[in-house]
Amino acid sequence: MQIQLCKYKVEREVLDEQRLEEVTQRKTHSDTHRSLTESFKDSLRCTVPKLKRSVMNSLPVLYWLPKYSIWDYGMPDLISGISVGIMHLPQGMAYALLASLPPVFGLYSSLYPTLIYFFFGTSRHISIGTFTVLSIMVGSVTERLAPDVAFLRMNGTNITTEVDIIARDSYRVQVAAATTVLGGLIQVILGLVKFGFVGTYLSEPLVRAYTTAAAAHAVVAQLKYIFGVSPTRFTGPLSLVYTLKDVCSLLPQTHLPTLVVSAVSMVLLIAAKELNSFLSPKLPVPVPMELITIVAGTLISNYAYLNINYTVSVVGEIPSGLSPPSVPDFSIFGEVMGDAFALAIVGYAISISLGKTFALKHGYKVDSNQELVALGLSNAVGGFFQCYSVCSSMSRSLIQETTGGKTQMAGVASALIVLVTILKLGPLFQELPKAVLAVIVFVNLKGMFKQYSDIATLWRRSKIDLVVWLVTWVSTLLLNLDLGLAASITFALLTVIFRTQLPTYSVLGNVPGTELYLDIEKHREVREIPGVTIFRSSATVYFANAELYLEALKEKSGLDISKMIIYKRRQEAKQKRRERRAERRAKRQRENGTVFVIPTSPGAPEGQGRWEYLKGGDPECTSLGWMSELQDGDTTTLGSSSEDTLSHDLERISLGSLGKWTWDIHSIILDLSTANFIDTVAIKTIKNIFQDFSEIDVDIYMAGCQACVVEQLEIGDFFSESITKRHLFASVHDAVLYCLDHRGATSFPRYESSVVSKIR
Repeated sequence: MQIQLCKYKVEREVLDEQRLEEVTQRKTHSDTHRSLTESFKDSLRCTVPKLKRSVMNSLPVLYWLPKYSIWDYGMPDLISGISVGIMHLPQGMAYALLASLPPVFGLYSSLYPTLIYFFFGTSRHISIGTFTVLSIMVGSVTERLAPDVAFLRMNGTNITTEVDIIARDSYRVQVAAATTVLGGLIQVILGLVKFGFVGTYLSEPLVRAYTTAAAAHAVVAQLKYIFGVSPTRFTGPLSLVYTLKDVCSLLPQTHLPTLVVSAVSMVLLIAAKELNSFLSPKLPVPVPMELITIVAGTLISNYAYLNINYTVSVVGEIPSGLSPPSVPDFSIFGEVMGDAFALAIVGYAISISLGKTFALKHGYKVDSNQELVALGLSNAVGGFFQCYSVCSSMSRSLIQETTGGKTQMAGVASALIVLVTILKLGPLFQELPKAVLAVIVFVNLKGMFKQYSDIATLWRRSKIDLVVWLVTWVSTLLLNLDLGLAASITFALLTVIFRTQLPTYSVLGNVPGTELYLDIEKHREVREIPGVTIFRSSATVYFANAELYLEALKEKSGLDISKMIIYKRRQEAKQKRRERRAERRAKRQRENGTVFVIPTSPGAPEGQGRWEYLKGGDPECTSLGWMSELQDGDTTTLGSSSEDTLSHDLERISLGSLGKWTWDIHSIILDLSTANFIDTVAIKTIKNIFQDFSEIDVDIYMAGCQACVVEQLEIGDFFSESITKRHLFASVHDAVLYCLDHRGATSFPRYESSVVSKIR
């Protein structure tokens, strides 16, 4: 089928900025920015509606809950909530081990934050609760501030030291709660000041590399449970390397019963999950393989007495019922400030990315600032109930969405499942081997390990993103999760600065028959405009690249301004010396004879021409004696053009020294369509460009400036009598048409490149 191409034709006047403002009636600053008095009056008139909107925005549940349809959403939310709640149980207990906390606190973290998010969250599909990466980050804090060596006590029977597990776990819970409250407060404050865009600084390659490296930390952290060894706990940079080295040195001491439990659980769980994935299209809801594994492991451990007969480490006592709220230890805040900030940023980045993904898929909006507040309140309030930092989980969120969840009511249903477990079923899991929980963590990390395929993908698509991925991965592995995150963000921002500081500079040409202008070097059919150079940078001009912009303009245009200015000034100085010598010669000739002015051409104005001395005082005399005076080359033409032979030769030599083969540029157009802001340094640089090129009779024009850039130029006092808005054009094509009409496509003299002479 032949495609019919559309065509259009527009006839209009050439629009510079001044004319454009006249045509469009541009609003003044006072029209677009109201005074404080007017703003205050408007706020008083709209207090009640604004207050209502503010309350609705702060408590989104008030907006959607009155419209909730039980018939349409009730059953899907209930089924989805039960499915997610069943997943909360094994993940909550397993991820608590990553945080170096008793498993019951993982269940607490799956209960309270979910209920808080129900009132303040705007995403309908994400599942708030424990997550691998945050659990590892919390674990690094708890083990750093509450190491085993700080809780050693003497055993009275055989006079040996042992760890006071009760005291250690109690203090670790305090550390985790204090860190969580502080991280939640940071999130709330950032949300209130509309700092939700902070998550945009965590690019997708950075987040994926960070979670991949965090998965490596999680694997190393679970090795002690899988092999039944007790390695030394290391903190700080390279702790992962030291821990892995210590685990490897302890492998000969592997506890075989624990290893058997781990191996059997891993094989069965992997096989079951693969079977579950194969049958998932035919199943209405996924089979909870983790929960089945936990139940089976608990039953086998209980009836085989694995803990008593084979000393397999088990979960231990799980208190039934809910613990009362308690105020966190504020004295810990100073020691965990950096960790809390890292938890706040990472947790928010993961949650908002998932939330926006589901919102885009289902056609609703997620408020990034409100999400930051909701997540912060979930953490801050949860910290008072001994919860540790939470965010959304990809696996649970996918289950909530695929099983038909419609609203946040699915989260309430999942919280009820967790609540029943805490109140009634918790003590049943006391004989659960920790190795089974470690295996659940290990197997659930499969999705993160698949992210190593990003390396091949980014190699094909973007080398810079690949470097960001690798730097993030290496720094997170070697520097730990907190310092690794800081180093990764810093490097990612440096790549942005690097790309804006070293953009691509190009000279544009016209696509024949159109008003389009493209890079001459990349398009064969693009034609250069005679006498006009169109220069464009791929990035905005600002202080970091302003000097590079000027250097690139000189290089691309082929005009070395400094040398040309020197040449022009020397020519002017030579001209003045010739005039002074001519005046002195004329004075001497007046004393000895008669001086006549011989016109350079017929019809020349009176008094304009060559000063010549005629012997005998007769202007009609054919015997001209002025030729004898040319021996020193002092013959001077006053008021005439560059027809003087010596001046022309000097011009040839000087221009040859500049490396300019063809002197055919009369106008330069700066395409600023890529600029979205301009600072004072860039304004000064462009001013200098106007001034410098004007000294060699090259006109400068600007095209494609956005309204915000024009406004910044006005505020920066860019415009003057010599640089007006007539030098700014709505488009490159407008500027080109003006240049051709104003200066024409005049051909300038050509000079051979072989004539070279340095200006000294």
